[in-house]
Amino acid sequence: MASKNAPRIPEVTAHLISAGGKRLRPMLTLAAANMFGCTGDNHLKLAATVEFIHTATLLHDDVVDESLKRRGRPTANLLWDNKSSVLVGDYLFSRSFQLMVEVGSLKILDILANASATIAEGEVLQLTVSQNIKTDEETYLKVVRGKTAALFSAATQVGGQVAGASEEDCDALYEYGDALGIAFQIIDDLLDVEGNLQITGKNIGDDFRERKLTMPFIKAIQNSTKSELEFWKRTIEKGNQNDQDWDTALSLMNKYQAITKTRQEAEMWVEQAKRALSKLPESEMLILLSELADYVLTRSK
Repeated sequence: MASKNAPRIPEVTAHLISAGGKRLRPMLTLAAANMFGCTGDNHLKLAATVEFIHTATLLHDDVVDESLKRRGRPTANLLWDNKSSVLVGDYLFSRSFQLMVEVGSLKILDILANASATIAEGEVLQLTVSQNIKTDEETYLKVVRGKTAALFSAATQVGGQVAGASEEDCDALYEYGDALGIAFQIIDDLLDVEGNLQITGKNIGDDFRERKLTMPFIKAIQNSTKSELEFWKRTIEKGNQNDQDWDTALSLMNKYQAITKTRQEAEMWVEQAKRALSKLPESEMLILLSELADYVLTRSK
């Protein structure tokens, strides 16, 4: 991405792009648009828009979380600084809105603007509840619907919208993206607990060390004894952790089958995504979206 006025922008964005990634969100936009025979290039602009929004949130997330590694590489805030990460993220948000304007649809602008606001709300909600061991699954789902699923659902919905799909079909695409996004985040939580550093590029147990209450922890805490709750209070709420605490946390999750139950939740959301697809006309793109749902469930990074 060129920016002759601020060379730091292409430096940071090139670092992020070269790190790879699944590009799932723009793929959802393109698949939904092609499902309904989209012509022209507006769907390409929207796919880029969705990826810009996603990349901007990654830059901001790494600053908020004080992360040092993403996709196995140093984060932008580590290589440059927090100010650069925040400002380049702001730039990407601005570019995304420029592309939306080029598409020229107020409905699409409304969908993506609402998604952007919802993402921010989800991130702020996570900040306020993630270190409270009384946080329940309902609150967790509110966070996930905001910070992750909102962009998945918007990505699929605008793909149908730009192709002229009916309101009913756009609603089904939204439902699919929402359920898929929730499943994606739940699997992300699982990979933090049982993933492979060489594959994920993330240290196992980072969420615990960063005191983020994800679904596996919540399921373990819900069943914990009084003494076990004291452990969670010390490590999550107070942030007083030692080198043995991660092993203890993992042991408690296994004791209460929290990891198995979390995977079952992800499977349920994938099935819900597929039920939404059943409302849509048969096509090659429908098969692709169904396969994407399966991929989300079985991915290893």
